[in-house]
Amino acid sequence: MEEKTVTYKPRLLTAFRKLLDPLYIKLEKIDAIISSNGLKPRYYRNEDLKRIFGLSSNTIIKYRQTGILPYTKLGDIFLYEARKIDKILHDNEC
Repeated sequence: MEEKTVTYKPRLLTAFRKLLDPLYIKLEKIDAIISSNGLKPRYYRNEDLKRIFGLSSNTIIKYRQTGILPYTKLGDIFLYEARKIDKILHDNEC
């Protein structure tokens, strides 16, 4: 019985590989598009600014209060338009 299992394993692995290889190729293409900023968000949230730019919560609050960081408030959520953030970064290039 164990001998049959051993002979089936290579065929099963080959069959799975044939099914999964096209999916891996598509996932790699999607990942490449996302990595190259092909899909950019329209708005950032506080967590995005922390992760992307390394800002602390206090810095984000200070930038909002002083007008450095334009925002839209939706309930308790602060949204930052990506286009405006890009403009700020571009305008402050050295």
